[in-house]
Amino acid sequence: MKDEYKIRPYRNAFNSFLTGLITALFRMIGRIPGPIADSLAKAGAGLWFRIDRKHRNIAIQNMTKAFGHEKSLDQIRLLAFKSFYNIMRIPFEIGWSDLLTLPELHRHAELRGLHNVQAALAKGKGVLALTAHIGNWELLPLVAPMAGLSADIIYRPLDFLPLDAFFLRLRTRFGAGLIPNTHAMRKILRQLKNGHVVALLMDQNVDWYEGVFVDFFNHRACTNKGFALLALKTRAPVVPIFLLRSKNRYIVEFHPELELIRTGDRTHDIEANTLNYNQAIEAVIHRYPEQWFWVHQRWKTRPFCPWTRKEIMNYELIMIHNS
Repeated sequence: MKDEYKIRPYRNAFNSFLTGLITALFRMIGRIPGPIADSLAKAGAGLWFRIDRKHRNIAIQNMTKAFGHEKSLDQIRLLAFKSFYNIMRIPFEIGWSDLLTLPELHRHAELRGLHNVQAALAKGKGVLALTAHIGNWELLPLVAPMAGLSADIIYRPLDFLPLDAFFLRLRTRFGAGLIPNTHAMRKILRQLKNGHVVALLMDQNVDWYEGVFVDFFNHRACTNKGFALLALKTRAPVVPIFLLRSKNRYIVEFHPELELIRTGDRTHDIEANTLNYNQAIEAVIHRYPEQWFWVHQRWKTRPFCPWTRKEIMNYELIMIHNS
Protein backbone atom coordinates (compact mmCIF):
# COMPACT_ATOMS: atom_id res chain seq x y z
CA MET A 1 0.00 0.00 0.00
CA LYS A 2 2.86 2.35 0.84
CA ASP A 3 4.45 1.70 -2.59
CA GLU A 4 1.13 2.37 -4.37
CA TYR A 5 0.84 5.70 -2.58
CA LYS A 6 4.24 6.72 -3.91
CA ILE A 7 3.81 5.42 -7.45
CA ARG A 8 0.34 6.80 -8.26
CA PRO A 9 1.12 10.51 -7.71
CA TYR A 10 4.29 10.07 -9.77
CA ARG A 11 2.32 8.56 -12.61
CA ASN A 12 -0.24 11.36 -12.48
CA ALA A 13 2.46 14.01 -12.41
CA PHE A 14 4.28 12.33 -15.28
CA ASN A 15 1.08 12.12 -17.35
CA SER A 16 0.42 15.81 -16.65
CA PHE A 17 3.95 16.64 -17.75
CA LEU A 18 3.48 14.70 -21.00
CA THR A 19 0.13 16.38 -21.63
CA GLY A 20 1.79 19.76 -21.17
CA LEU A 21 4.56 18.72 -23.54
CA ILE A 22 2.03 17.60 -26.18
CA THR A 23 0.14 20.88 -25.80
CA ALA A 24 3.34 22.90 -26.20
CA LEU A 25 4.29 20.90 -29.30
CA PHE A 26 0.92 21.44 -30.99
CA ARG A 27 0.95 25.15 -30.17
CA MET A 28 4.48 25.45 -31.51
CA ILE A 29 3.51 23.99 -34.89
CA GLY A 30 0.32 26.05 -34.75
CA ARG A 31 2.46 29.21 -34.86
CA ILE A 32 4.07 28.20 -38.16
CA PRO A 33 2.81 30.59 -40.87
CA GLY A 34 0.13 29.09 -43.09
CA PRO A 35 2.08 28.82 -46.37
CA ILE A 36 5.06 27.21 -44.61
CA ALA A 37 2.80 24.82 -42.68
CA ASP A 38 1.11 23.87 -45.94
CA SER A 39 4.46 23.14 -47.58
CA LEU A 40 5.57 21.07 -44.59
CA ALA A 41 2.31 19.10 -44.64
CA LYS A 42 2.74 18.42 -48.36
CA ALA A 43 6.35 17.31 -47.90
CA GLY A 44 5.38 15.12 -44.95
CA ALA A 45 2.56 13.58 -46.98
CA GLY A 46 4.98 12.82 -49.80
CA LEU A 47 7.40 11.09 -47.45
CA TRP A 48 4.61 9.18 -45.69
CA PHE A 49 3.08 8.10 -49.00
CA ARG A 50 6.46 6.88 -50.23
CA ILE A 51 7.61 4.87 -47.18
CA ASP A 52 4.35 3.62 -45.64
CA ARG A 53 3.54 0.86 -48.09
CA LYS A 54 0.82 -0.67 -45.88
CA HIS A 55 -1.39 2.42 -45.65
CA ARG A 56 -0.64 3.49 -49.21
CA ASN A 57 -1.93 0.13 -50.43
CA ILE A 58 -4.98 0.31 -48.17
CA ALA A 59 -5.88 3.74 -49.54
CA ILE A 60 -5.37 2.68 -53.16
CA GLN A 61 -7.33 -0.56 -52.68
CA ASN A 62 -10.18 1.32 -51.00
CA MET A 63 -10.29 3.92 -53.74
CA THR A 64 -10.20 1.21 -56.40
CA LYS A 65 -13.27 -0.35 -54.77
CA ALA A 66 -15.03 3.00 -54.76
CA PHE A 67 -13.85 4.57 -58.03
CA GLY A 68 -12.19 1.81 -60.06
CA HIS A 69 -15.01 1.90 -62.62
CA GLU A 70 -14.56 5.63 -63.29
CA LYS A 71 -10.92 6.52 -62.55
CA SER A 72 -7.61 5.23 -63.87
CA LEU A 73 -4.90 3.83 -61.60
CA ASP A 74 -2.86 7.04 -62.01
CA GLN A 75 -5.85 9.14 -61.00
CA ILE A 76 -6.45 6.93 -57.98
CA ARG A 77 -2.79 7.16 -56.90
CA LEU A 78 -2.94 10.95 -57.13
CA LEU A 79 -6.17 11.00 -55.15
CA ALA A 80 -4.63 8.70 -52.54
CA PHE A 81 -1.68 11.10 -52.15
CA LYS A 82 -4.10 14.02 -51.72
CA SER A 83 -5.84 12.10 -48.93
CA PHE A 84 -2.49 11.66 -47.17
CA TYR A 85 -1.92 15.39 -47.57
CA ASN A 86 -5.35 16.08 -46.05
CA ILE A 87 -4.44 14.01 -42.98
CA MET A 88 -1.03 15.68 -42.64
CA ARG A 89 -2.68 19.09 -42.50
CA ILE A 90 -4.74 18.15 -39.45
CA PRO A 91 -1.97 18.42 -36.77
CA PHE A 92 -1.02 21.90 -38.04
CA GLU A 93 -4.66 22.97 -37.94
CA ILE A 94 -5.15 21.54 -34.46
CA GLY A 95 -2.19 23.55 -33.16
CA TRP A 96 -3.39 26.66 -34.99
CA SER A 97 -6.95 26.33 -33.67
CA ASP A 98 -5.72 25.91 -30.09
CA LEU A 99 -4.26 29.43 -30.23
CA LEU A 100 -7.49 31.12 -31.32
CA THR A 101 -10.54 32.41 -29.53
CA LEU A 102 -14.01 31.35 -30.63
CA PRO A 103 -14.71 34.63 -32.50
CA GLU A 104 -11.36 34.27 -34.30
CA LEU A 105 -12.23 30.71 -35.33
CA HIS A 106 -15.66 31.82 -36.45
CA ARG A 107 -14.10 34.15 -39.01
CA HIS A 108 -12.57 31.14 -40.75
CA ALA A 109 -15.77 29.09 -40.98
CA GLU A 110 -18.97 29.29 -42.96
CA LEU A 111 -22.15 27.59 -41.73
CA ARG A 112 -24.46 26.25 -44.43
CA GLY A 113 -27.93 24.84 -43.88
CA LEU A 114 -28.12 25.72 -40.18
CA HIS A 115 -31.89 25.91 -40.51
CA ASN A 116 -31.94 22.13 -41.04
CA VAL A 117 -30.68 21.35 -37.56
CA GLN A 118 -32.73 24.17 -36.01
CA ALA A 119 -35.91 22.74 -37.52
CA ALA A 120 -34.99 19.27 -36.25
CA LEU A 121 -34.35 20.61 -32.72
CA ALA A 122 -37.75 22.30 -32.76
CA LYS A 123 -39.34 18.83 -32.63
CA GLY A 124 -38.23 18.60 -28.99
CA LYS A 125 -36.42 15.26 -29.14
CA GLY A 126 -32.84 16.47 -29.51
CA VAL A 127 -30.86 15.65 -32.65
CA LEU A 128 -28.62 12.75 -33.64
CA ALA A 129 -25.84 14.19 -35.80
CA LEU A 130 -24.40 11.82 -38.38
CA THR A 131 -20.82 12.64 -39.32
CA ALA A 132 -17.61 11.11 -40.65
CA HIS A 133 -13.81 11.34 -40.74
CA ILE A 134 -13.75 13.88 -43.54
CA GLY A 135 -12.18 17.33 -43.81
CA ASN A 136 -10.85 18.11 -40.35
CA TRP A 137 -13.23 16.24 -38.08
CA GLU A 138 -11.22 17.23 -35.00
CA LEU A 139 -12.62 20.76 -35.30
CA LEU A 140 -16.23 19.52 -35.23
CA PRO A 141 -16.66 20.06 -31.44
CA LEU A 142 -15.84 23.74 -32.04
CA VAL A 143 -18.73 24.07 -34.49
CA ALA A 144 -21.54 23.76 -31.94
CA PRO A 145 -20.90 27.03 -30.07
CA MET A 146 -20.42 28.83 -33.41
CA ALA A 147 -23.91 27.67 -34.38
CA GLY A 148 -25.43 28.32 -30.95
CA LEU A 149 -25.95 24.59 -30.31
CA SER A 150 -25.45 22.43 -27.23
CA ALA A 151 -23.60 19.36 -28.47
CA ASP A 152 -21.97 16.15 -27.31
CA ILE A 153 -19.61 13.92 -29.30
CA ILE A 154 -19.56 10.14 -28.79
CA TYR A 155 -15.90 9.11 -28.83
CA ARG A 156 -13.49 6.32 -28.01
CA PRO A 157 -10.96 7.38 -25.34
CA LEU A 158 -7.34 7.02 -26.47
CA ASP A 159 -5.14 4.41 -24.81
CA PHE A 160 -2.30 6.92 -24.33
CA LEU A 161 -3.62 8.95 -21.40
CA PRO A 162 -1.59 12.16 -21.92
CA LEU A 163 -2.76 12.45 -25.53
CA ASP A 164 -6.33 11.64 -24.48
CA ALA A 165 -6.16 14.44 -21.89
CA PHE A 166 -4.95 16.86 -24.55
CA PHE A 167 -7.83 16.06 -26.91
CA LEU A 168 -10.32 16.11 -24.05
CA ARG A 169 -9.37 19.72 -23.28
CA LEU A 170 -9.17 20.69 -26.95
CA ARG A 171 -12.58 19.30 -27.86
CA THR A 172 -14.43 20.67 -24.83
CA ARG A 173 -12.80 24.09 -24.41
CA PHE A 174 -15.71 25.98 -25.96
CA GLY A 175 -18.45 24.03 -24.22
CA ALA A 176 -19.00 20.85 -26.26
CA GLY A 177 -19.36 17.64 -24.26
CA LEU A 178 -17.78 14.23 -24.79
CA ILE A 179 -19.48 10.89 -24.18
CA PRO A 180 -17.19 7.83 -23.96
CA ASN A 181 -18.54 5.08 -26.21
CA THR A 182 -18.72 2.45 -23.45
CA HIS A 183 -21.90 2.37 -21.32
CA ALA A 184 -23.03 5.52 -23.11
CA MET A 185 -26.76 4.88 -23.54
CA ARG A 186 -28.08 6.60 -20.40
CA LYS A 187 -26.05 9.75 -20.97
CA ILE A 188 -27.04 9.90 -24.65
CA LEU A 189 -30.72 9.60 -23.75
CA ARG A 190 -30.35 12.29 -21.08
CA GLN A 191 -28.61 14.72 -23.42
CA LEU A 192 -31.19 14.17 -26.16
CA LYS A 193 -33.92 14.84 -23.62
CA ASN A 194 -32.10 18.06 -22.71
CA GLY A 195 -32.30 19.18 -26.34
CA HIS A 196 -28.67 18.52 -27.25
CA VAL A 197 -27.16 17.53 -30.57
CA VAL A 198 -25.39 14.16 -30.08
CA ALA A 199 -22.87 13.38 -32.80
CA LEU A 200 -21.32 10.08 -33.88
CA LEU A 201 -18.66 9.38 -36.51
CA MET A 202 -19.93 6.18 -38.08
CA ASP A 203 -17.86 5.69 -41.21
CA GLN A 204 -15.49 3.05 -39.87
CA ASN A 205 -15.47 -0.72 -39.94
CA VAL A 206 -16.86 -2.60 -36.93
CA ASP A 207 -16.91 -6.28 -35.93
CA TRP A 208 -19.82 -8.37 -37.21
CA TYR A 209 -21.59 -8.43 -33.83
CA GLU A 210 -21.56 -4.60 -33.64
CA GLY A 211 -22.93 -3.86 -37.07
CA VAL A 212 -25.00 -4.78 -40.06
CA PHE A 213 -23.79 -5.34 -43.61
CA VAL A 214 -25.11 -2.67 -45.94
CA ASP A 215 -23.76 -1.17 -49.15
CA PHE A 216 -21.04 1.46 -49.09
CA PHE A 217 -19.77 2.38 -52.56
CA ASN A 218 -21.58 -0.73 -53.86
CA HIS A 219 -19.70 -3.10 -51.55
CA ARG A 220 -21.06 -4.69 -48.39
CA ALA A 221 -19.54 -2.93 -45.38
CA CYS A 222 -20.08 -3.82 -41.72
CA THR A 223 -21.54 -0.60 -40.33
CA ASN A 224 -22.30 0.42 -36.74
CA LYS A 225 -25.96 -0.33 -36.07
CA GLY A 226 -26.05 1.62 -32.80
CA PHE A 227 -27.00 4.85 -34.55
CA ALA A 228 -30.08 3.27 -36.14
CA LEU A 229 -31.01 1.66 -32.82
CA LEU A 230 -30.80 5.07 -31.12
CA ALA A 231 -32.93 6.72 -33.79
CA LEU A 232 -35.57 3.99 -33.61
CA LYS A 233 -35.62 4.03 -29.81
CA THR A 234 -35.74 7.81 -29.34
CA ARG A 235 -37.24 8.99 -32.66
CA ALA A 236 -34.72 11.82 -32.47
CA PRO A 237 -34.20 13.42 -35.91
CA VAL A 238 -31.01 12.41 -37.71
CA VAL A 239 -29.15 15.31 -39.37
CA PRO A 240 -25.89 14.75 -41.30
CA ILE A 241 -23.23 17.33 -40.36
CA PHE A 242 -19.80 17.59 -42.01
CA LEU A 243 -16.83 19.93 -41.65
CA LEU A 244 -15.05 20.35 -44.97
CA ARG A 245 -12.23 22.43 -46.39
CA SER A 246 -12.78 24.87 -49.23
CA LYS A 247 -9.63 26.78 -50.17
CA ASN A 248 -8.60 28.64 -46.99
CA ARG A 249 -11.94 28.29 -45.21
CA TYR A 250 -13.94 25.61 -43.45
CA ILE A 251 -17.44 24.84 -44.64
CA VAL A 252 -19.81 23.35 -42.07
CA GLU A 253 -22.71 21.67 -43.84
CA PHE A 254 -25.95 20.87 -42.00
CA HIS A 255 -27.88 18.59 -44.34
CA PRO A 256 -31.65 18.04 -44.32
CA GLU A 257 -33.01 15.56 -41.79
CA LEU A 258 -32.99 11.95 -42.92
CA GLU A 259 -36.37 10.23 -42.88
CA LEU A 260 -36.68 7.53 -40.23
CA ILE A 261 -37.83 4.21 -41.68
CA ARG A 262 -40.21 2.36 -39.34
CA THR A 263 -42.04 -0.65 -40.76
CA GLY A 264 -42.35 -2.73 -37.60
CA ASP A 265 -39.73 -5.20 -38.83
CA ARG A 266 -36.88 -4.37 -36.47
CA THR A 267 -34.16 -6.11 -38.46
CA HIS A 268 -35.27 -4.51 -41.72
CA ASP A 269 -35.57 -1.07 -40.13
CA ILE A 270 -32.06 -1.18 -38.68
CA GLU A 271 -30.59 -2.22 -42.02
CA ALA A 272 -32.64 0.26 -44.07
CA ASN A 273 -31.80 3.23 -41.85
CA THR A 274 -28.12 2.27 -41.64
CA LEU A 275 -28.02 2.08 -45.43
CA ASN A 276 -29.44 5.62 -45.57
CA TYR A 277 -26.67 6.81 -43.24
CA ASN A 278 -24.02 5.17 -45.41
CA GLN A 279 -25.49 6.80 -48.50
CA ALA A 280 -25.41 10.25 -46.86
CA ILE A 281 -21.72 9.79 -46.02
CA GLU A 282 -20.96 8.34 -49.45
CA ALA A 283 -22.56 11.35 -51.15
CA VAL A 284 -20.29 13.84 -49.38
CA ILE A 285 -17.21 11.67 -50.05
CA HIS A 286 -18.08 11.73 -53.76
CA ARG A 287 -17.95 15.53 -53.61
CA TYR A 288 -14.72 15.71 -51.57
CA PRO A 289 -12.96 12.37 -52.16
CA GLU A 290 -9.50 13.65 -51.21
CA GLN A 291 -10.76 14.70 -47.78
CA TRP A 292 -11.92 11.31 -46.49
CA PHE A 293 -9.87 8.96 -44.29
CA TRP A 294 -9.04 6.33 -46.93
CA VAL A 295 -6.23 4.71 -44.92
CA HIS A 296 -8.81 2.90 -42.76
CA GLN A 297 -9.81 -0.68 -43.73
CA ARG A 298 -13.49 0.12 -44.21
CA TRP A 299 -14.37 -3.28 -45.74
CA LYS A 300 -12.23 -5.39 -43.39
CA THR A 301 -15.04 -7.40 -41.74
CA ARG A 302 -16.36 -10.08 -44.06
CA PRO A 303 -20.11 -10.72 -44.40
CA PHE A 304 -20.18 -14.13 -42.75
CA CYS A 305 -21.54 -15.09 -39.36
CA PRO A 306 -22.94 -18.33 -37.89
CA TRP A 307 -25.66 -16.34 -36.09
CA THR A 308 -28.86 -15.28 -37.82
CA ARG A 309 -29.63 -11.59 -38.17
CA LYS A 310 -32.36 -11.80 -35.51
CA GLU A 311 -29.99 -13.50 -33.04
CA ILE A 312 -27.51 -10.65 -33.53
CA MET A 313 -30.25 -8.06 -32.96
CA ASN A 314 -31.36 -9.81 -29.77
CA TYR A 315 -27.76 -9.80 -28.56
CA GLU A 316 -27.64 -6.05 -29.20
CA LEU A 317 -30.82 -5.52 -27.16
CA ILE A 318 -29.24 -7.35 -24.22
CA MET A 319 -26.07 -5.22 -24.51
CA ILE A 320 -28.10 -1.97 -24.55
CA HIS A 321 -30.12 -3.10 -21.53
CA ASN A 322 -26.94 -3.96 -19.60
CA SER A 323 -25.33 -0.59 -20.42
